[in-house]
Amino acid sequence: MPHYLLDACAVLAFINGEFGREMVLDLLDKAKAGTARLSMSIVQLLEVYYDRVYVVGADAAQIRVESLLAEPITIIEAISYSVMYEAGRFKTIYSMSLADSIAAATAKSINAALVTKDSEMQVPEKAGEFSVLWLK
Repeated sequence: MPHYLLDACAVLAFINGEFGREMVLDLLDKAKAGTARLSMSIVQLLEVYYDRVYVVGADAAQIRVESLLAEPITIIEAISYSVMYEAGRFKTIYSMSLADSIAAATAKSINAALVTKDSEMQVPEKAGEFSVLWLK
């Protein structure tokens, strides 16, 4: 069964009705049908939360996060040492943001395709570091 790790930008595209929303909806439908697995790091969930706080305030942001938790998305709540080391390597080699390096390292560690539209992921993907499902 295919496994996908949602980047914050993918979830925000879904929430905001932006480019890529239909792909995320399709992945959610597949997860509900049991034909795909969806995961998300707590760090990317934090990115979604603080984005929503800026836009709609803390109370509404918390409600939005809680609604995401009702979806068939496994939240990875901890960062292992192996993910920490790999994220540090990605951050150093590819000059990624810390959150993006954690998303990439987490995707690699669970053998999941990273669902994103973040251009920071192009170079490491081309280097074969991890796989990406690009939002279209």
